[in-house]
Amino acid sequence: MKIHPPLYYRDYLQLPKILNAQAPESAKYGKEVHDETLFIVVHQTYELWFKQILHELDSIRRIMAESFVPSTDLYVIQARLERVTTIQQILIDQIQVMETMTTLDFMEFRDYLVPASGFQSVQFRLVEALLGIKPEHRMEIEKQFINSRLRPEDRKLLEEAENKVSIFELIETWLARIPFSMFKGYDFWGEYSLAVHKMLDQDYQIILDNPGLDESMREIELRNLETTRETFATLLDADKFAKQRMQGSVRLSQKAMLSAVFIFLYRDYPALQMPFKILSSLVEIDEKFTTWRFRHALMVHRILGTKIGTGGSSGHQYLRATTERNRVFVDLFNLATFLIPKSIAPKLPEFVKNQLDIVYDAFQS
Repeated sequence: MKIHPPLYYRDYLQLPKILNAQAPESAKYGKEVHDETLFIVVHQTYELWFKQILHELDSIRRIMAESFVPSTDLYVIQARLERVTTIQQILIDQIQVMETMTTLDFMEFRDYLVPASGFQSVQFRLVEALLGIKPEHRMEIEKQFINSRLRPEDRKLLEEAENKVSIFELIETWLARIPFSMFKGYDFWGEYSLAVHKMLDQDYQIILDNPGLDESMREIELRNLETTRETFATLLDADKFAKQRMQGSVRLSQKAMLSAVFIFLYRDYPALQMPFKILSSLVEIDEKFTTWRFRHALMVHRILGTKIGTGGSSGHQYLRATTERNRVFVDLFNLATFLIPKSIAPKLPEFVKNQLDIVYDAFQS
């Protein structure tokens, strides 16, 4: 056994480098502003957590890029996704620390920061790209900022990341090849369609019999019901689904979407429990980044009002816009649209149940 020399805590963590990495700009121009240190530490902490998130997500990408993903690796993927969501909660909570700084406190050193901006956080852009945000998904003004505000070496780094396969793409491929929901000798989706029609017919009757609706409201409810019928029909019709996908209303392929619906409907079976948890964690990651962006936008509004950001953006208005725009797994959120009550969900035949009652390595291309 190799004998290692004794290690000292400070040296292992390289604390002298970290603790001496705060250099307030205000100190260069006279008296150092007290709250600038807080501002620096909070943002440095964000960057450290972004580094860890990238570390976790990149490992997940490597696992899922394999042509064969054994069931044991699904547990690893889920554990690391859960770690990411835990870190995200810290990112959200950390905003409260920043909010202890008032507008006047920030104004004491804000002008020294121009044109530096959180927009230039390359690591966060890399996280977005790794999850699945491509240039075509960004707002035009955001793409302009990337081209004009990032240094060439950082733009190159981001472009390389955007050209790599994303977790979204890998999840789509994985869902499309999962051998569930398509069974020889059993037309599950035909049975599902019948159950949906039964459910919607019941809803139709409820609307007709509801004494609390006047004619105008009844008409609105019936139109909404027809829209719901069409939504279900689109899911099950390859041509209609392809058209929706071409229009950008949905990103996942129809096969991937159908697999995801099946997983959510029958998540209690052992073979589907881990896939369900993985998809749920991806939803949570999207939700928490959306929450973080929104809280960040509110904080900026609270501190800056309607002033432009130090990087030249429209401040909180720009941040609010990216809150909804830069979501990756919206399709997984929309799965709820296609879930039906367990009481009317198709009863699976025994040979299908037997396949789902065990966890086996069938996630192969």
